[in-house]
Amino acid sequence: MAVPVAFFAVFFAWPVAAIVARGLKDDSGWHLGRIADVAGSADVRHVLWFTTWQALASTALTLLIALPGAYVFARLDFPGKQALRAVVTVPFVLPTVVVGTAFLALVGRGGLLDDLWGLRLDTTVWAILLAHVFFNYAVVIRTAGGLWAQLDPRQEEAARMLGASPFAAWRRITLPALAPAVAAAALMVFLFTFTSFGVVQILGGPAFATLEVEIYRQTSQLFDLSTAAVLTLVQFGAVAAILAVHAWTVRRRETALRLVDASTTARRPRGAGQWGLLAGVLATVAVLVVLPLAVLVRRSLDGGFGYYRALTHEDGGTFLVPPIDAIGNSLQYAVAATAIAMVIGGLAAAALTRRDAGRLVRGFDALLMLPLGVSAVTVGFGFLIALDEPPLDLRSSWILVPLAQALVGVPFVVRTMLPVLRAVDGRLREAAAVLGASPWRVWREVDLPMVRRALLVAAGFAFAVSLGEFGATVFIARPDNPTLPVAVARLLGRPGDLNYGQAMALSTILMLVCAVALLVLERLRTDRSGEL
Repeated sequence: MAVPVAFFAVFFAWPVAAIVARGLKDDSGWHLGRIADVAGSADVRHVLWFTTWQALASTALTLLIALPGAYVFARLDFPGKQALRAVVTVPFVLPTVVVGTAFLALVGRGGLLDDLWGLRLDTTVWAILLAHVFFNYAVVIRTAGGLWAQLDPRQEEAARMLGASPFAAWRRITLPALAPAVAAAALMVFLFTFTSFGVVQILGGPAFATLEVEIYRQTSQLFDLSTAAVLTLVQFGAVAAILAVHAWTVRRRETALRLVDASTTARRPRGAGQWGLLAGVLATVAVLVVLPLAVLVRRSLDGGFGYYRALTHEDGGTFLVPPIDAIGNSLQYAVAATAIAMVIGGLAAAALTRRDAGRLVRGFDALLMLPLGVSAVTVGFGFLIALDEPPLDLRSSWILVPLAQALVGVPFVVRTMLPVLRAVDGRLREAAAVLGASPWRVWREVDLPMVRRALLVAAGFAFAVSLGEFGATVFIARPDNPTLPVAVARLLGRPGDLNYGQAMALSTILMLVCAVALLVLERLRTDRSGEL
């Protein structure tokens, strides 16, 4: 456990603490009164209001649209179900920059709605809300739908036989059992939308800013570190509260339900109602998921492959190298970040499954989720401030980017590995040890054969999320070594159709790489009912 703790202390806690301290302290001492001054600002109150409001609205809209889909995936069996599950999960592993770009191609200048009806939504909150639903649809499908598939349907059928209407049986039997999973999904969606950066940065414009976007603006544009530090503390407190509530809902779900094999609960659709619901979900997926991605691809092909060919030329403005080099950079960084995440996450998961793990070790499980919610902008800028002198002067080192990306990948590795490691019978390890096997041989002969597939899935998730990390990377990626998300954002920030088209082309390439990684994961995934 010492290695994961040291990793998070050095590369997460220290950079965050350094940027907060830089904002609230100078040579004359601490200025804690600055917290009240910033929090009382009308501009900051507006940012807090919009951040909370859009997160609540995005969460409610996502639940409204995705819960019927969760039922379809949990209770109905139909051809192409696994392929459709992979399709709806593609948005979740896409970088937020690509999601914002896809909706920009759909509702922005020269987008589909603009071409057909002259309608633009790129400067309205509706574009942000729809993009958040697009991004988080799979969270509800896999979290709520995963549990729904394991609930015994015979209890609801018995209530129907006793005279209860379909809605009454669902409300009294299924909904109370499903409530913890719905609450967990809602909290996860709220967390992701509360800390939204790439989507809001691209679609919102100057009129709309979340806490994450405002931290970025205060840090990189206004150089007001004190305001950025206060906003970081506010976001940190909110995220900690959300994760605490999420942990409570997970514990309740794990201990309060009796589950059945998910493969036995799905049936062919029966009746007009179920067929109609299936058709509605398919239409929703086509409009909400497939259409934005298809428009992104179409926009990248305006005029043939000219935008793709332009990626091979250096313009001397946005980049010091041809934009196409961002592909190789991103793949190299993602491979290194995946290796780091697998080592740190694997050691953490192994420590959390030990029988002699104390309360302090188990509490570290919740702390591992913090990088998903704490401002990535703060972490990235903190890297530049904290890691700037020996023995850890890494500002000019290539490893800085993979380290930042690995922080996001570790929680996915732990969440994937932990259930599988806990399922391994400890008596097998004990028997091998009694027979004289070393700890390394016990792992190689007992654990590894059982968790090999989970290791591959964890590596795939770590690779996908590392490939799309943007919030921290935008600060530390050098102009001569840009990553794909950073290249897309910089191209979108420059005027001209050529830059816009190149951004669409790079986003399409990034989307395809993430989609291929996800399809591989879907084939490797051992739990066909489970969560992300």
